[in-house]
Amino acid sequence: MDPSGGDVEYEPVSVKAVLSEMKDTAELLIDLSFSAVLGGNDDVAREVLALEARMDLLQMRARMSLLMAARSPEDAEQLAAVLGVVGAAEKISDAAGDVAKVVLEDIGLPEAMRAALPEAVETLVRVEVAPDADLAGRTLGGENLETETGVRVIAVHRGDDWLTNPDRNSQLRAGDTLLLRGPDEGVAAVYERATGEAYDRPDPPEPGDEDLERAVDSIVLMKNISELAVDLAYGSVLFDSQAVAGEVVELEAEVDALQSRFEAWTLRAAARVDDPVSLRGLVHLANATEVISDAAVEISEGVLRGLGTHPVVAEAVSESDEVIVRLTVAPASEFEGVTLGDREVKTETGMRVIAVRRSVAASGGPDADEPSDREDEWVIQPGPETELRAGDVVLAKGTRSGAERLAELTGADYSAR
Repeated sequence: MDPSGGDVEYEPVSVKAVLSEMKDTAELLIDLSFSAVLGGNDDVAREVLALEARMDLLQMRARMSLLMAARSPEDAEQLAAVLGVVGAAEKISDAAGDVAKVVLEDIGLPEAMRAALPEAVETLVRVEVAPDADLAGRTLGGENLETETGVRVIAVHRGDDWLTNPDRNSQLRAGDTLLLRGPDEGVAAVYERATGEAYDRPDPPEPGDEDLERAVDSIVLMKNISELAVDLAYGSVLFDSQAVAGEVVELEAEVDALQSRFEAWTLRAAARVDDPVSLRGLVHLANATEVISDAAVEISEGVLRGLGTHPVVAEAVSESDEVIVRLTVAPASEFEGVTLGDREVKTETGMRVIAVRRSVAASGGPDADEPSDREDEWVIQPGPETELRAGDVVLAKGTRSGAERLAELTGADYSAR
């Protein structure tokens, strides 16, 4: 059914466009749902449920179109993997909705959940543009918000429509609901320009029980790993890479291991809290992250089983609002021999490097000359200390303009990605 609860009938739609929107929506849902929990924000949680309803409509349209396209056993074989991608995005959406309900239905969540939010993590806030607001009628590019304040408008909710990853040409209107992400100081400034009111951030609570802190920390890590698994899963589909798909499977196994440790810490903490029922929300969060990591494997299923990537899926991923690109570091480029931290890649380009592939000697050293003596090594979730070398293949996620800037710095041909 549609977001308003009515019936939906078949209508010709572009499967590529629907898949692209489903990808962007699924990724946004992960971010928003956990931000709602970490910030204890009911308004953001409600936006998650609105997006989940939108996803229900998208997946139904995608399934109808794919069923209409299958006319032979060969078609069915090719489209099976596409149906897997559709189903996985829907599972991510449902899991995000379950996370949002932890907040809205007061299922039970310890204050330590918010205390686990590191000070360095950027703030996510929902604001509604007031009729007389300074930002009403202005474009994001004209205001240059991200450059001036470090704040990014990650989505705009306008009536029944959603604009995920708005660009510089996107105009803000009175009544728009904006989802802002950025440093606390910058968010406060944009919030005031959008609403005409001061932003009042709640003080984080003091940390409590040690086992409970460990349980909460494990959930935050599970969320980060699951989110990375989804990014890599779409990357494996875009580049038809079994190596990247294999990393998705490894990350899913890591989430399973973290969940086991989480259960032990939660049970120990339950013996020491006044109301063990207050920990139910943590169990819901852990289950949701596990579902998300499983869905990431489903996205990669066609690649893992050697079915390859259907062209419509690869095109949908490449044309989504937030692109995943593969760039090779050229010799003598600005990025050769520097670390990601040295160049502050995310600050300079807005791109997040999610993986680096490099060719190394089969024995483990970097000096073999024969191609047969070399093999690929993946650095998954590289940190500031990760050094880039000529020949390294960088997988990064972000905006198209950011991808172009990153291509310039690596000396890669972005148009040939």
